[in-house]
Formats: sequence, C-alpha cells, structure tokens
Amino acid sequence: MLRISNTVEVPDHEIEIHQIRAQGAGGQNVNKVASAVHLRFDIPASSLPEFYKERLLALSDQRISKDGVIVIKAQERRTLELNKEDALNRLRELIRQAIQQRKARKPTKPTKGSQRRRVDKKVKKGQTKALRGKVKL
Repeated sequence: MLRISNTVEVPDHEIEIHQIRAQGAGGQNVNKVASAVHLRFDIPASSLPEFYKERLLALSDQRISKDGVIVIKAQERRTLELNKEDALNRLRELIRQAIQQRKARKPTKPTKGSQRRRVDKKVKKGQTKALRGKVKL
C-alpha cells in the first residue's frame, strides 16, 4: 500500500512496476543488470477519491499522458529496490502536490510613495537621455 495521507491509500495492484535496463554510462554492469524502474499508474481506473482524480488530471505535468496514465522512470540509484522506492516516493509527491490547496491571491495596489518614486525615476532617466543629443556649437 502506498500511503498518500491519513485517509487515502493506493493498493499495490493499481501500480504497475517493470524493471528495465538503465540508460547512459556505467560500465559493463549497466549493460547486464535491469536495475531501473518504469512505474505506471492509471488515474481514471484507480481507487483514489474523485477530488484527487480531477486535480491530478488537471495538472500540466509531462509525466501524465493524455489517457491519464502517470509514467515515472527511476534510474538514479544502483539497485532495483532503491529505484523502486524512489519511483513510489515521486508518485506520492506528485499526488500530494496535486491536492495541495493554493492560496488565493489578494490583489493589491502600489503605494502612493512607490508610484511617485517610479515616475521620478522615469523623468530622471528621460532627462539623462535628452542630454545625449548632438551638441550645438
């Protein structure tokens, strides 16, 4: 079970984990040992609450396909177990990030002093540029 919060858990049978060969440099061992992990999680077919599903599908993340499948590839670690743990942690963080409530922005106005300073700075800059013209003799 992948524990997301105190009340929400994802059963193991909903998470597909395949071991694959890692890419990149690493010597002879990387060519014969399948220590990388390919994790797939189908959002619409999962047992997550509807609120979680909606928020996940609304995310604009490159790891989420158009069909609503999360694909995570973990190959940073040397062993299969550590890569599997890393992939599960990244899935947990992605789900937690999706359900996190964003703070509502309160629109504010610039202060009178900051407006005055901005205009004064623009006037001064304009005067400096006006002095850069051709000199009359």
